Amino acid sequence: VVSVVVTKEKEGDNMAKRRASGEGNIRKRSDGRWEGRYVAGHDENGKPIRKNVLGKTQAEVKEKLKAALEETGKVDVARAEEYTVGAWAMNWYKLYAEPNIRDSTRRSYEALLRQRVLPALGDIPLKKLSARDIQTLYNDTKEHGRIRKEQKDKDPGLSASYVRSLHTLLHECLERAVKEHLILRNPCDDCIPPKLQKTEMKI
Repeated sequence: VVSVVVTKEKEGDNMAKRRASGEGNIRKRSDGRWEGRYVAGHDENGKPIRKNVLGKTQAEVKEKLKAALEETGKVDVARAEEYTVGAWAMNWYKLYAEPNIRDSTRRSYEALLRQRVLPALGDIPLKKLSARDIQTLYNDTKEHGRIRKEQKDKDPGLSASYVRSLHTLLHECLERAVKEHLILRNPCDDCIPPKLQKTEMKI
């Protein structure tokens, strides 16, 4: 059930009333616009995460607020708080990936997790992982991702196909998190993995 409360307030009034997830509050701002505030969940300390939507009319904000509250209700907040990216990635790998892939893919996934995902993203709370975090990992891996010094000195970057393999792993991992209502959407959808370069056949 979506609950929206419309209030009229004087300029400067404090709207920091405590509300449960799934409740919203609408007011008219001093600049003439309407604002809807709502609780989108709670942080690791139990404090409410407050967000807002803006619009020119009260009706517009009501619709935006209703959509935002419905999206908030799609996340299992209690379970989402449990996971960092590293904890979820390993859980996904052991439970969903490893039993269903070939040995060669298993070795590849384990190396990608150990060498790329866990060092770069592992400590980030799953709910806070952004497309920017992932894109930074892709770019860094492509530009200077080699680990062995003798290879790094000669050619520091890794191939586009390697980065695309990393993208495939992360996309599958995070898509499962969406299905389990741990995050609203897959941040990999907003990333741009490198394109494969065509090579001319030498005869």
